Amino acid sequence: MYDKGPLCFRHGGFFSGNAMKRILTKILTIGALPLLLGICWQLGSTWHWWGSYIVPPPERVWTSWLQLASSGQLARHVGASLMRVLTGFAIASALALPGGIWLGLHPAARRVCHSLLEFLRNVPPLALLPMLILWFGIGEASKIIIVVLATFFPIFLNTLDGMSHPDEQLLEMGRVYGLSSRAIFWHIRLPQALPAMYTGLRIGLGYSWRSLIGAEMIAAAAGLGYLILDGEEMARPDIVLAGILTLGILGIAADAFMRFLGRRYLWTERKWHHE
Repeated sequence: MYDKGPLCFRHGGFFSGNAMKRILTKILTIGALPLLLGICWQLGSTWHWWGSYIVPPPERVWTSWLQLASSGQLARHVGASLMRVLTGFAIASALALPGGIWLGLHPAARRVCHSLLEFLRNVPPLALLPMLILWFGIGEASKIIIVVLATFFPIFLNTLDGMSHPDEQLLEMGRVYGLSSRAIFWHIRLPQALPAMYTGLRIGLGYSWRSLIGAEMIAAAAGLGYLILDGEEMARPDIVLAGILTLGILGIAADAFMRFLGRRYLWTERKWHHE
């Protein structure tokens, strides 16, 4: 028998025709729209469809981004925002996951807390920022609390929904086989709720970035929100767009990391994956 060569070059390997076709198709699918928008942006700037003060050309934004990166300012602002997001997200998750699980297992307590939770859910976190500044000052605490409030409810409500709607047939089967309440929770209810909890975490991470940027625009001396507001006050739309693009890239990276964790550690994510 002759050697067919390395596995990656065999039929069905990583570099086979079908595999390369799938990779190229995925790259084109993901990058087609951003590339089209970039081309339109460049053409509009070149042909003066709008003024450079309103929408600066891409090369000007790229130059400003490089200047911010080389001077260390971009790293300082990104680091400040990232620390606040991770801290707020961790605190919100630590509160929302156990709270959603407990209320999901206790319908009577859920009915008692319903009105208060609905009231808090419909109050925009940024509306509380003036009071938080009065109570905690303009330091990190007020901005982290804003992130916690914005992130809490997506995680909490998805966890509550997952725990409140188990498969009744599986529960009945567990009781027939004599499983204890603890065993039913660990082997039936919690695994069924994991996809909803995971979805809540992904949504909550996006909410944490959105709320933080608003808080940093009002009360901060560093962070991406402060950078965007500073660019607006200096009439530098190139800096504003550089900050927005940086924020978008960080959001994409954070969501990609959450998707990786879901594929790696949550087998049921493959079943409920909608992308």
